[in-house]
Amino acid sequence: MKHLAFALAVLMAAIAPAYADPEANKKVVLDFYEKGLNQKDFDAAAKHFGPKYIQHNPGAPDGIDGFKAFIAFRKEKFPNAKSEIKRAFAEGDFVILHVHSVREPGERGAAVVDIFRLENGKIVEHWDVVQPVPEKAANSNGMF
Repeated sequence: MKHLAFALAVLMAAIAPAYADPEANKKVVLDFYEKGLNQKDFDAAAKHFGPKYIQHNPGAPDGIDGFKAFIAFRKEKFPNAKSEIKRAFAEGDFVILHVHSVREPGERGAAVVDIFRLENGKIVEHWDVVQPVPEKAANSNGMF
């Protein structure tokens, strides 16, 4: 019986998809975000892409070349932009970030939720929701 349990465990480990490690996926996305969004280093961020990159933001071009153009734009127009990750969640092949994004120092910025899907430890899909931080809120809870 012990041998059967061991054989099943080995078999399950062998056939389990590589993306099934949420913590490893979270590390990939955090490094991607830091290299791409904060350091504006496309080449360093691009190592985390899979063979495709599906973009769901209707204002952003699709694909890896679309992300490359976004980083070039950000580097040129907003060289001081910073994105501070407030929370990171991972489950299966999805990683979700709650981010305070500021284009220029001193601005209120925006609250962003980024959702990434990974395959085999590589980023292949992205969704986001962006909400400006208002000057005055209807409550005192804060956005972060």
